[in-house]
Amino acid sequence: MHSLSLNGEFIHYQLDGPSHLPLLVFSNSLGTDMRVWDPLLPELKDQFRFLRYDKRGHGLSSCPAAPYRLDDHINDLIGLLDALELSQVTLCGLSVGGMIAQGVAAQRPELVKNLILCDTAHKIGPASIWETRIETIRAHSLEYIADAVMERWFASSFRQEKAAEVALWSNMMVRTPVEGYIGTCAAIRDADLTASSARLTQPTLCVVGDEDGATPPDLVRSTAELIPGARFEILANAGHLPSVEQPKALAALIRDFLAEVTEPLSRFDQGMRVRRSVLGNAHVDRAEANKTAFDEPFQSFITEGAWGSVWSRPTLSKRDRSLITIALMAALGHDEELAMHIRATANTGATLDEVRETLLHLGVYAGVPASNVAIRIARETYTGMGIAIDGGKN
Repeated sequence: MHSLSLNGEFIHYQLDGPSHLPLLVFSNSLGTDMRVWDPLLPELKDQFRFLRYDKRGHGLSSCPAAPYRLDDHINDLIGLLDALELSQVTLCGLSVGGMIAQGVAAQRPELVKNLILCDTAHKIGPASIWETRIETIRAHSLEYIADAVMERWFASSFRQEKAAEVALWSNMMVRTPVEGYIGTCAAIRDADLTASSARLTQPTLCVVGDEDGATPPDLVRSTAELIPGARFEILANAGHLPSVEQPKALAALIRDFLAEVTEPLSRFDQGMRVRRSVLGNAHVDRAEANKTAFDEPFQSFITEGAWGSVWSRPTLSKRDRSLITIALMAALGHDEELAMHIRATANTGATLDEVRETLLHLGVYAGVPASNVAIRIARETYTGMGIAIDGGKN
């Protein structure tokens, strides 16, 4: 688990995926934590990396006393991106998370390259709705409103067919700290992004479930019409949480939208990005500095053909390709390349235990001598990396 102290609060976050992949940053809805994106991530993991976080008052982040302002949430996300030195990200927000995303894009446009706004609006109101909800929760509890919230969150068929799953999401909502929930209700109540969102310049996708009872399609459509050039899509058989109900359909919209607005990298540039993410900047910088006119065509060939083509394919993870490469280098007796790819495991995520099992497997299919030499090289390389090999743990 990771957290940062931002604006006087601790914000819990998780950053997943290889650094060479484009980054999606997710901001959650009222009454949910970062797990609301869990059904969506497997649909996108081969093409993107992810930053998720719990906004203040939710999940594992700290919970100051209510009320909050939307700017509190906006400044928390800005602080998180700045602290992690991230910019030009694709920001995907759900419900109040979509309001936060709009606010970040307006206040710090250099941080946000693209916007994906799910089941949200420039203003979600009127204020009287939020006043009533705050008073009801104060008088009773979050459990008191849970059934009504689930009806707005999920399409009727989902509630009927997946009652046990709905119960889990209901548990997430009712276990949100009351101060965090009503504090964010107050932030939504007082927020009106009409003027600032009308000036947004980022390519924007607005998505809504056709059975959303919290931010109905017409409300989300009005936001899409407000933001210059925004694309508007309705997802069938979905309520307020399309990442839960229709993850495949939402993932397809995200991929299509980003492919439409993103200028593709050349195969050389893509290869150089992947090569650096696997071998490290220091290694690649040395290779580039030592490059001559004689070997430049070969360097371009491996950057484009190996790194920009094969290593960039989505089906196998960077870790998988790392282990396969280690096995092949060991089997073929390419000792220098083997040591290089052992060192690269610091970037690929392949563990010492996994490398050990790979080299053991090698002894069966490529011969004991090859495995014996490879294990010696691996031990020497890990020792040089400062990694203890006693006990087989890294």
